[in-house]
This record gives sequence, structure tokens and C-alpha cells, in this order.
Amino acid sequence: MTITITNIKRVGSDKTESVTIENGVIKGWNLPEEGQVLDGQGGTVAPALIEPHAHLREPGQTEKEDLASGLAAAAAGGYGTVVSMPNTSPVVDDPATVRTLIEKAAGLGLARLKPAAALTRGQQGDTLAELGYLKDAGAAMFTDDGRTNENARTLRLGLETAGSLGMIVSVHAEDASLRADGVMNEGPVSEALGLPGNPAAAEAARVARDIEIVAELHAQGRPARLHIQHLSTARALDLVRGAKARGLPVTCEVCPHHLTLTDEALRSFDAIYKVAPPLRTQADADHLLEGLKDGSVDCLATDHAPHTRAEKERDLLDAPSGIAYIELAFPLMYTRFGEALGLEKLVDLFTAAPARVMGWSEPTLDAGAPADLVVLDLETERPVNPAEFKSKAKFTPWAGETLKGWPLLTVVGGTVAYQR
Repeated sequence: MTITITNIKRVGSDKTESVTIENGVIKGWNLPEEGQVLDGQGGTVAPALIEPHAHLREPGQTEKEDLASGLAAAAAGGYGTVVSMPNTSPVVDDPATVRTLIEKAAGLGLARLKPAAALTRGQQGDTLAELGYLKDAGAAMFTDDGRTNENARTLRLGLETAGSLGMIVSVHAEDASLRADGVMNEGPVSEALGLPGNPAAAEAARVARDIEIVAELHAQGRPARLHIQHLSTARALDLVRGAKARGLPVTCEVCPHHLTLTDEALRSFDAIYKVAPPLRTQADADHLLEGLKDGSVDCLATDHAPHTRAEKERDLLDAPSGIAYIELAFPLMYTRFGEALGLEKLVDLFTAAPARVMGWSEPTLDAGAPADLVVLDLETERPVNPAEFKSKAKFTPWAGETLKGWPLLTVVGGTVAYQR
């Protein structure tokens, strides 16, 4: 199949160009038009975005999301590849489930799926899953996300084993005993509202512990790689900075919701703002933004976590944690921080940066490269309309907010996965 996309500009250029795609790869630029011709509407073309942390809920929780809705939402958000988390029902902890998910997703013609597999059996934290077999089945990383790794000895063994396989271990870094029953950031707002708080120390203490485990393995010459998910506090980021300064193989991600929302939003008592780890202070958000600027934060991830509306309409003590917004992550970041970060840096944080974290080849738009690309409208502003979401979670904290940077076209493996 051949596609020519006309009337587009590359990042950093004002030149109007065209790109030809053939048999799943980029054939070249500014060639004679052939095959299906698509108008890029003057948009800016970039490699398709990579999502290193999303919850697609399949198997077993398809009332919240499934592969079809979640990967359609991802494509609409400009993503070409999604790493799905394994905290499903049943947990993704066996090779057959990994293979089934990959095969089912491949037949949808949407964003590409790279399933993460559980680090431990049933994500119970005590016994390692069969990591070698899971890798062979196509698992992209190992993580018990959705649960914290309380057993430090098991985590150490998991990091060592995964490292020997050339795989990364991704962790939800919270000390469960310090977090306790906290439903929001511990601080003046939680005290004023009379709600149990989750202290910054819960994240920082666990990040410090996990870094020290990596440091010990590193000193022994063992190739363990640790990735810290959804970093939310200044204190934890400073610990990651220190680990990087020591030359340790530690990376981290930050989510747009921790950059654009704070614990002040919980004054509404609306559980749409309940996430884990919780929304923190403006000072934390500012510190995380500086981490993006100086490279201390490695990449952006959404932690797309859909729930049913009924679940999120419960009170704050009982509602589940999570925000679903993979469809508007790039427009949100571009509108809020495009000037502060610059377009090239922002695109890198959504594309090459997560690829580096995962140990994958960095995506390019060069001739011969895989044809994964997105065309972005950086000029037209339009309001966020959750009713139009491909995701089953048709509600969002940013409903009605006017954003720009919306995807016009997403191509994955040479096939149009989304077109507005």
C-alpha cells in the first residue's frame, strides 16, 4: 500500500513538503504523488507518539476500556505505540496472555500494542513471574504497577533477573505504610478538607530505597535498569537527580496531570481529580517542569487510567484513582508548556525520549524508517469535548478547555490509524 501525505511541514521548518509511504516504511520526501493522497492541511509532521504507561483494562475490565477503545483513543491522541499495564483481571503474568493481547491488537489497525507483564505472579509481590518466557512472548517491560513493591528482596531479584534479560523494571514508587489510606496530597489542603493525606515522604522514601537497590547491583556489575513511574514530588525528583549524578541506570517519567493540576482541585471533592500518586502542590509541579527542561525527567507518560463514570462519581474515600486523557495529552502539554519547553523538546519527550527509556531505536522520519507518524495542527484552537472521545471514559478534568496541537492524522506501520 502506498500513501502520499501532502501539505505538511517538518518540526523546525516552514517549508511545505510531502512524504510518501510504501509497504509500511517511509519511501521518501517530495517525490511524485502516488497511491492514496492525503492532505496534511498545513500541519506539522512528527514521529508518532509513544506512550510508555497506559491502562487499557483488557482482559477482564472491559466495562472501563478495551483494546479497541483504548488503542483508538491512543491513535486519536497521535500515539503509534502504547505500553499497556498488566494490572488487569486476570493479571498479565503468563506468556499466553501476552501473545493473545498482541495478536488481538494487531488485527485492529490502530495504535500498536506493547504489553507490559507483571514482575511477580499475580502482582502479589512475593514470587517472580516467569520473566524469560514473558520476554519471549513479547512483553515490553516488567512492572507491578497498580501495586507497590513492598518486598524489597523480591524487587532486587526482579531487577537482577530482568537486567540479565536486557529488560527494564518499572515501579510504582510509594511506601504503602506511609501512604496508608491517603486519598490526596498530605498538606494544608487535606487538613482543611479533613481528608486523609498521602505524604510526599511516601514517594521519596520508596524512590530512595529502590535507587539503593540499583546502586548495590550496579556496584556488583549487574545490569539492572529501574524506571520510576509517574513521579509527583520535588523531593523524589531530587533523589533521581542524585542517582543520575552517580551514574546509576535510573530513569523516570512525569505525567501531564501532575504538571497541570494541583491538590487545590480537590477542594471540589470531585473524585475525577483522585489519582495515585496524588496531585501535589504548585511548587512540586514547577519543580517537575524544571526537571523536564534540564533532562532530569526522562519522558512524559499519561498513566491513562479509565474508570466508569459511576465509579468516579463515588465519594473521594471510595472512588478509584485515575484520569483518562490519552487523546488530549499532546494538545494539553503544547498549549500549557509549548513556549516554555519549545516544540522540538516537547516532541522529543513524547517520542524519542520514551523510546530511549525502553531501550528501543529512536523514531525518525528519514527514508527507510518505519512509517509511524502524526500530523499535528499547531494553530487551530478547539475546546475539549469528552463526548467525542474514543475512550470509554468520556469525562475529563479539562472538559471545555480550549487547546491547540490536536492530531489531524496518525499513521502506524504505513496504515492510517486515525484521521480527523
